[in-house]
Amino acid sequence: MLRRLRKYGGGARGVVTLMTSSAPLVIVGGLLYAGLFVKAEAVVQKVEPPAIERRDSFYGVAAPDERTVWAVGAGGKIVRSEDGGHSWTRQPSGIDANLQGIAAWDAQDAVAVGNDGIVLVTHDAGASWTRAEVPSSGNPNKFFRVRLANGAAWAVGEYGALLRSDDRGATWKRVLPEEDRAWNDVAFVGDAGWVVGEFGALMKSADGGATWQAVEMANKVSLMSVAFRDADNGVAVGLAGTLLVTSDGGASWQQVPALTREHLYSVVWDDGRWLAVGDKGVMASADAGAAQWQLGRVAEGDVSWRTQVARAGSRYFLAGSNLAVLDDGALSVAGHKRM
Repeated sequence: MLRRLRKYGGGARGVVTLMTSSAPLVIVGGLLYAGLFVKAEAVVQKVEPPAIERRDSFYGVAAPDERTVWAVGAGGKIVRSEDGGHSWTRQPSGIDANLQGIAAWDAQDAVAVGNDGIVLVTHDAGASWTRAEVPSSGNPNKFFRVRLANGAAWAVGEYGALLRSDDRGATWKRVLPEEDRAWNDVAFVGDAGWVVGEFGALMKSADGGATWQAVEMANKVSLMSVAFRDADNGVAVGLAGTLLVTSDGGASWQQVPALTREHLYSVVWDDGRWLAVGDKGVMASADAGAAQWQLGRVAEGDVSWRTQVARAGSRYFLAGSNLAVLDDGALSVAGHKRM
């Protein structure tokens, strides 16, 4: 816009042309429009949590070969390692209920069990997990452990749950009737089988699990785990440091003098020795005869509770308040620094 202004002064008259602009109005209008109609888009970068976090608890672990390890735990968590526990990836379970146990036929096929009667199976190395069919029940049907034997899978749990699958975990049938008692673990050597549970309960089978007979036990403390090195020699462990041994196929059991009052949750026969783990980092071991036991710790300073132990090559993997790796006497927590 041009505007002429007459200016008088000093006896001379001049005309000065002034230039004014509408630019300030345009700027103000643009800012107003932006404030009212243009919405800024926040740029959010999604940060994936690590496969294993400090708050995670794991209840079951399986190692079908030297490099493959699976672990399951709270909130439906499933993790897998393909390099012997050096690195881990999380696998989608599709559930948020606790998973209590896992077993694997090989690096491709595995089955996991847990709360709410959940049984999950995978046949693609855990890329996908699908829910299996289990017998209906009006009871909570929490499953604690799953074991593999003679081509079958066996799951045990609350209310007398003893289930069997003959199709790699796709479908299950109940072997024992429901009752107000929990079974905590099951083991087989050939056709001989044993199941242990609450209040010292123990049953044995001589026909591959088709029929079961109760064994009268002097011990009334709950048994949490059982393992056999052959059809005759076995060990069962339980609460308050309970340690029982048998050399006649489980027909009779002798109690080992108490080594500890801490609970023992898992026992395995491993490379010529018995190994049991439990509360506050305790670890008990014995030679093949299971007569002389020694009490120690998983590692110096470790006070974590351990629910299961599995071996992959030279390394031991322990489920519990964390997922631990024991390698040549040195303990590390998966996903964290060495202890």
